[in-house]
Amino acid sequence: MSKKAVIKGFRLAAALMELHEANPFKIRNYTNAVFTLEKAEFPNDKITVEQLIAAGLSENMAQKAQAIIATGTFEELEELKSQTPQGVVEMLNIKGIGAKKVRALWQELGITSLYELAEACRSGKVAELKGFGEKTQAAIVEQIQFMEANAKKWHYADAEPMAARLLQLLQEKITPVQVAVTGQVARCLEVIDLLQLTVAVTDFELAFQRWTSANTSVETDWPACSPFAWRGWLLNEADGTRLISAEIKWVTPARFAAESLKNSATPAHFNGLGIPELLKKQSDFASVEAVYQALGLPFVPPEMREGTFEIALAKANQLPRPVELQDLKGILHNHSTYSDGKHTLRQMAEATRAMGYEYFGIADHSVSAYYANGLSIERVQRQHEEIDQLNAQLAPFKILKGIESDILTDGSLDYPDEVLATFDYVVASVHSGLKMDKAKATRRLLKAIENPYTTILGHPTGRLLLRREGYPIDYEEIIAACAEHRVVIEINANPWRLDLDWRWVYRAIEAGCLLSINPDAHETDGLYDMRYGLPIARKGGAESRHILNAFSLANIEAWFSDKRSIHKK
Repeated sequence: MSKKAVIKGFRLAAALMELHEANPFKIRNYTNAVFTLEKAEFPNDKITVEQLIAAGLSENMAQKAQAIIATGTFEELEELKSQTPQGVVEMLNIKGIGAKKVRALWQELGITSLYELAEACRSGKVAELKGFGEKTQAAIVEQIQFMEANAKKWHYADAEPMAARLLQLLQEKITPVQVAVTGQVARCLEVIDLLQLTVAVTDFELAFQRWTSANTSVETDWPACSPFAWRGWLLNEADGTRLISAEIKWVTPARFAAESLKNSATPAHFNGLGIPELLKKQSDFASVEAVYQALGLPFVPPEMREGTFEIALAKANQLPRPVELQDLKGILHNHSTYSDGKHTLRQMAEATRAMGYEYFGIADHSVSAYYANGLSIERVQRQHEEIDQLNAQLAPFKILKGIESDILTDGSLDYPDEVLATFDYVVASVHSGLKMDKAKATRRLLKAIENPYTTILGHPTGRLLLRREGYPIDYEEIIAACAEHRVVIEINANPWRLDLDWRWVYRAIEAGCLLSINPDAHETDGLYDMRYGLPIARKGGAESRHILNAFSLANIEAWFSDKRSIHKK
């Protein structure tokens, strides 16, 4: 997190300098530092000045980076922020307008908050500014609405360690009889706005006093508290600001299992299985599993407790055995330095092998992805030659030859058929022209799905959680087409994507589609994002048999060969 914090601080400093029309050379120092840090590797999170200098930063920039690591900020950044209204700083987060346009809004229209900006857009004043226009004005309104709807929300990958920190604090402060992370984190929702823990204690009042006394890690929302619940915020350790809302449910040890289940399930799940009626008769259970057993039902994992398909399957004793991480045999959507990755093909493959996988699929960006150093036909050939050499050295582990081929605006892929035929598999994805209505987006994807060389439909809606909405698609039509043409649907495990949305996973399985969980890794650390895609598959009831990369190396090669044989008929 330290490196990420430094990059974030330097990016903000560069944007503020541009906003205030500072010396371009100073701005370039920060942008160059960001570029250097993005490529740098550090042995652990305790980054020293010497390591920063060795990575390529000047001593001056290394000292500023150290200040961010220690305090969350540095002197020059604080000075720039003091010269800028907070609302103007927030405007820099609006996608697509940049520091120069924010300056124009601030200086020419006197706008100093998102509210004022939204009002100026609604009155048409923004469209009248030079360099803006009606489309930009409409896009700004859309972005503000999106930002407001997602304020104070976090990706699951960020919220999970916050919940772990809250749990550790509870164990240190009050030594509870039992404690469990419940709520949204337990259910592995993709976006989290509340941390919730259920805590068994013998004395509610004493526990509350110990928790709130001299606790600098949290802030109490006193009016929202009750004898049975503490409510407040987890605070940023660096600067004491509020990170995320939090709630602690105090329960007796006897009711811990029942209340943990209640707090880690939607009302639809809890009520749909008749759990309230059971608890009226008996509330003392040794475990959550025992509650389900008392109802004659199989145990339902927390991530599946959404009150949808799992209710009927549990009652029929036909609940699936959700896929486990150890079921996965390989990873198919990854990038290397051939396109926009941080690590070489060898490094990515060796890191995957060290994690215990049987195979590594490379799917670098394709020729039209100029923004990501996409592979020309000649570079595809060079990569395939290197793969053959590496496979001779790494056997029985194997690198599979894939590509992430851009779906062009007309739905075609961006290589001729004779090039597409050289790959073991093709991940077809949309990366540009994202402003589409439902009909256009659906037509574009359908044409790509119908292409006989398309193996996997990558991140189907192109969404970036908390940053941009995905383009709308007709899920039913897309899923049906994938089933018909034997196209696998990706669950992109990158925490910013988690796309296919879990709400459609079960429907895809019902339709007969295979799924593939992939990290879209651009560096070796990104390979570990597989664990964020796993709950998305599990929420939809996916078993290992539904996941393409749960196939063994021999079986997946046979599946690819069978898929390619269609082209030869």
